[in-house]
Amino acid sequence: MADAKPLVLVAGAGAGLGQSLLARFEDGGYQPVGLGRTQPENPVGAFHELDLSNADAVTSEIADITVEHGPPKLVVHNTAELVIAPFTETTLQDYQRTWSSMVQSAILLAQATLPPMVRAGGGAFIVSGATASMRGGACFSAFASTKFALRGLTQSLAREYQPTGVHVAHVILDGIIDTSRSRDLHDLDPANMMDPYEIAEAYWQLAHQPRSTWTHELDLRPASEGF
Repeated sequence: MADAKPLVLVAGAGAGLGQSLLARFEDGGYQPVGLGRTQPENPVGAFHELDLSNADAVTSEIADITVEHGPPKLVVHNTAELVIAPFTETTLQDYQRTWSSMVQSAILLAQATLPPMVRAGGGAFIVSGATASMRGGACFSAFASTKFALRGLTQSLAREYQPTGVHVAHVILDGIIDTSRSRDLHDLDPANMMDPYEIAEAYWQLAHQPRSTWTHELDLRPASEGF
């Protein structure tokens, strides 16, 4: 093992929340490693480019990372595949693509990381959800159905792995995350958007809760957001 720092592994470590998570946990003394399809500019820590829906690639890559750094202390599943279209224009391939990107990737990530985390004494496994995890909106059938499935998967993992010492949690992000891309897409005052580093701070607190008071589901939104 190259270092004694606890490992934080973020799947879906793109610009915005993914990189902010790695930066926050690096500031807290963790070894940051990001996973994703495309490496962002100036990534925090090490970045491994891979298709997170590919079983062989995920298994092999995480095995190599574990050999180098030890089992992760924290794993964050943060992938996203947004499809916005009327139902009659949403293809079967759209549903399959969103499912493989968000649910299949979470299954593979959990299968590769939870057993070694249990053997190492526990840790935290956090899944990023969205408003669509709780309610389906018009033209969001592919995205919402997948987010609902991801929430159910996370609940099942929590009930199975909490007794083993792994804190499994689901975070509903009810708002637009402030990134350069989202500013281009949405005509919103940044004061009404979610600061990715402040979201990362909430993940930090969640990952370090005492075992007597574990939160399974946390919802975060700007003060201006209606709910």
